[in-house]
Amino acid sequence: MQRTGRRTAVLAVLTTAVLCAAPTIAAAAPPASTIDISATTVRAGDTITVTEQLTNPADFTVTGAKAALYVKEKPIADVVDLVSCTGVIAPCAPYLSSFRGGVGDLGAGESRTVTYTLRVQEDVQPGQFTLQHQFAGDNYAFAVEDGPVITIAPPDETDVKVALTATPRAGLVARVEYVIKVSNTGPATATGVRVTANPGSGRTIAAMTGCTRSGATLTCAIGTLAPGASATAKFTSEGGFFAWGAFTATAQRAASAPADPEAANDKASKKCTAYTGLFVQC
Repeated sequence: MQRTGRRTAVLAVLTTAVLCAAPTIAAAAPPASTIDISATTVRAGDTITVTEQLTNPADFTVTGAKAALYVKEKPIADVVDLVSCTGVIAPCAPYLSSFRGGVGDLGAGESRTVTYTLRVQEDVQPGQFTLQHQFAGDNYAFAVEDGPVITIAPPDETDVKVALTATPRAGLVARVEYVIKVSNTGPATATGVRVTANPGSGRTIAAMTGCTRSGATLTCAIGTLAPGASATAKFTSEGGFFAWGAFTATAQRAASAPADPEAANDKASKKCTAYTGLFVQC
């Protein structure tokens, strides 16, 4: 009985020692490279910055250390142009399918940071690509790591629509009042919107609102239109007491930004017929 008791006591002491001992957890080594990017949604022509930090987690010096950037789906030089970089001992340059910036030898635990300035190429099609990064050296290279997915959005576009209405007015000079309505159907805000108008053959401009005149041509400065917004300009034409026959007034978009790919609704016209100055039908 005494022997059994001693064994029980010894087991209890060992169990307590195991339970109370603090576990030893090895510190995780820092990743060899990490990146931060200024924007993950861009358009053709945009400029972005990519900051890549290199940290040597090995117990030896990596000679000729370089920060490398790739695009997973294709050579990076097919997507973006290298504008400049900082934090390097020599100019950054393309190397095979990557851009690389050298930072010199990097001892165990040491870090360096390289910041790239990149411009998305003008002819890049909308879609997505994966940015990759790597700590590469002359005597050792760490694994290529996937970075963020970059979305190339469609070009910033807007659709400016021009409409024209005509209202004959009783009198002796075949008068017609016109309203030009300019609408922005989006998706972007339209700026610098300008419309030109012409009253048609044999007509003179008697009055205008929101437009200026040069000869028989009107220029109407609409300005800025948010998506869904519209604005109007007006003018009045006359044909005289002996006016006779058909005439067609026109209005069309002359300028706006950004690009307007829908040309079909950029122009409007209205045909009217005068039967002397006393009667006009539109």
